[in-house]
Amino acid sequence: MPALAQRLEQVKLSGSTRMSIRARELREAGHKVISLTVGEPDFATPAHAVEAAHQAALAGRTKYPPNDGWPELKAAVQRKFRRDNGLDYALDEIMIGNGGKQVILDAMLASVDPGDEVVVHTPFWTAYADIAKLAGGTPVFVACPQNNGFKLRPEDLDAAITPRTKWVVLNFPNNPSGAALTRDELRALTDVLLKHPHVWIMADDMYEHVVYPPFEFSTVAQVEPGLRDRTLTVNGASKTYAMTGWRVGFCGGPKPLIKAMVNMQSQTTNGIATVAQAAAIAALDGPQDGVRERMEGYRARRDMVVAMLNEAPGLQCHRPDGAFYVYPSVAGLLGRHSASGTRLETDEDVAMAILEEVHVGTVAGTAYGMSPYIRLSYATDDATLREACTRIQAFCRGVV
Repeated sequence: MPALAQRLEQVKLSGSTRMSIRARELREAGHKVISLTVGEPDFATPAHAVEAAHQAALAGRTKYPPNDGWPELKAAVQRKFRRDNGLDYALDEIMIGNGGKQVILDAMLASVDPGDEVVVHTPFWTAYADIAKLAGGTPVFVACPQNNGFKLRPEDLDAAITPRTKWVVLNFPNNPSGAALTRDELRALTDVLLKHPHVWIMADDMYEHVVYPPFEFSTVAQVEPGLRDRTLTVNGASKTYAMTGWRVGFCGGPKPLIKAMVNMQSQTTNGIATVAQAAAIAALDGPQDGVRERMEGYRARRDMVVAMLNEAPGLQCHRPDGAFYVYPSVAGLLGRHSASGTRLETDEDVAMAILEEVHVGTVAGTAYGMSPYIRLSYATDDATLREACTRIQAFCRGVV
């Protein structure tokens, strides 16, 4: 058989995907598995967005779209950036991608050369490091410890930047920790970034609207307009509007970078599905009250999950200000044995034992670059979450 590409050695199957596969296997074997591994909203795509897609299909809007997105969708994104972030992007400074991940891939492929460094704060969404490697770059990891609320400290960011740094990636609210930065905390980071004019900044704001009062969201180019010309503001419809399967990401940034990214996208997927673009226009321009109502539900779930996990012996769970994940430390379980006799040496051991013994799927912190933790998504119904946390409590009480 002919050889596969060496670049495949740079990337691995994500931790959440691996656990999801094992959870499915157990479920198929007859076990009642609760999977808290996948980060997607549990509510339906807004009906008016679905109807817009339907009408677009009926109207025959099913031909090849522009590589950078429909002008109508780019205009809706333009309005969104003005409305929510106080950012004014021209239409040729906006691009639509097949989800936020492709936007990030296009940016990296269009800008990163072999040997370039990409600064990523940990814990991190796994795609950042893998995409940097695929582009020929080297990820540089900066730890955000739990005792600082999993937030990036300006002095740590400054120390990580070198003459080889091409990008700094900022993801707040964060996947997996849920950490979010106040305006003042973000300002401290932008002060550092102003000192390094050779560095691009990627603000991955996918969880912008998944925040809990009194916290208020801010983004990089909004806080420091002086960084606008080297900041790529990334967002999408997935988390805010429960449109994960529609694959609609978008970004605003300087025209030369956007032009290069569109060129890259034209050689991979071309433009995104037309009916998905129609749905995204309706979601962005339609009523936003439902978004706020759903966030209230997430806040109640967060509080319940944090309280129940902190009652589990050996776990310590920080209360996040955003996203729909918790990232409890499992340090208190390590070096011990589960009720079935499994030796718990790592967070991977803990996550797998919880899945195998009490049938709750989580993801080990190793997948996100920071151990010993596990990630749980609470984007599911209250009864399921309560049952999952009850099982985890039982697991922890059985550890000796």
